[in-house]
Amino acid sequence: MKTITDKKRLKKIFGRGVVVQILPSKEALFERLIKGDRLRIYTGADPTSSALHLSHAKNYMFLEELRQLGHEVIVLFGDFTARIGDPGDRTEARKQLTEKEVKENVKNWLKQIKPLLNFSDRKNPPKVLYNGKWLSKLSLKEIISLASNFTVQQILERDMFQKRLKDQLPIHLHEFLYPLMQGYDSVAMDVDAELCGTDQTFNALTGRTLVKRLKNKDKFVIVVNLMENPKTGELMSKSKGTGVFLSFPPNEMYGAVMAQPDEMTKVFFVNCTRVPLPEVKTILRKGPKEAKMLVAFEIVKKIYGESAAKKAEERWDKLFSKKDLSDNELQPLRLNKATIIRKGDPSSQIGEIFPVKLITASGAIKSKGEARRIIIQGGFSINGEKCSDPTKLVYVRDGDSIRIGKKKFFRIKIK
Repeated sequence: MKTITDKKRLKKIFGRGVVVQILPSKEALFERLIKGDRLRIYTGADPTSSALHLSHAKNYMFLEELRQLGHEVIVLFGDFTARIGDPGDRTEARKQLTEKEVKENVKNWLKQIKPLLNFSDRKNPPKVLYNGKWLSKLSLKEIISLASNFTVQQILERDMFQKRLKDQLPIHLHEFLYPLMQGYDSVAMDVDAELCGTDQTFNALTGRTLVKRLKNKDKFVIVVNLMENPKTGELMSKSKGTGVFLSFPPNEMYGAVMAQPDEMTKVFFVNCTRVPLPEVKTILRKGPKEAKMLVAFEIVKKIYGESAAKKAEERWDKLFSKKDLSDNELQPLRLNKATIIRKGDPSSQIGEIFPVKLITASGAIKSKGEARRIIIQGGFSINGEKCSDPTKLVYVRDGDSIRIGKKKFFRIKIK
């Protein structure tokens, strides 16, 4: 199959800001792409939770652009490696999943990525593969042979292993095998390139070493960003349940984007939309609220279509911008007068309360620690006004509307 070798198009794709590094070099990869070589490129993810988030969406959107150039792309589900558990940036071993849990997660993920890749393309559809197909068949002899390509010192170079050693935390033997198994994926699929996040560079380079030694060819590693908050460095996490998830319905997805800090707006535009970068600069000058509404619309449109995005936008505007919260949109949050601090008339329907106590009183969140996290991250508001200090009393009265997290709405009823 003939590939598209247009230099301007390639520079546009690779120069958007999604890619942070190409190994061994960008020049070497571009030489192959401009030459017209059809490359086999993959991205993999372990189905360790039921939902993907926007940082994953970015990877599949980028992969789709490479597919549209005529290259063979593979979506790999680590159904086997998910049961080992990538040490990643964790200070302890991951919970090992059952085969049933992994299969259910894969089923959900396939639904979530369908809007991002054109699986209906008859000439060059994306391929979906599972690494259990080859990893489950490896014999002990073959695993020992693979392991002989690396030293213990090389594996220990991984940042998290260094951190655990420093903190005197355990490193389990099966975690040593993870980079080896993920690296072998590249050999089994005989790929030319791997697309991965910065947190997976170590594993991807393990695969590059194995491909060189067992296939006698070079594998490119295309490293993309993790969409971290530019101020706090916080990342979305599928295992921790933090972020904007592809499983969210349109209204919730739109609201989840709007609930993100303002500094994430540019990050979303660059990674999860294809709005031209000069236009993004113009949009960002319009102000944080309008810019965020535009990026939320683009993201929901990408997943659910323009009609759903428009409805989600109108609903959010009604609920928060115009503060027009109808009773059928809200659950009642009944507060006893004894739970609030009242000034003046003890019989009044007005008082003050600590936000953590208000959130836990709703029943929406039971943990005080989780309530504090929601407040600090800007996920709590009264009548559309954010309250981000968990130690400061908030003023409440009968009939006030509150939002907790991204999708829980209440109207206060003081009795």
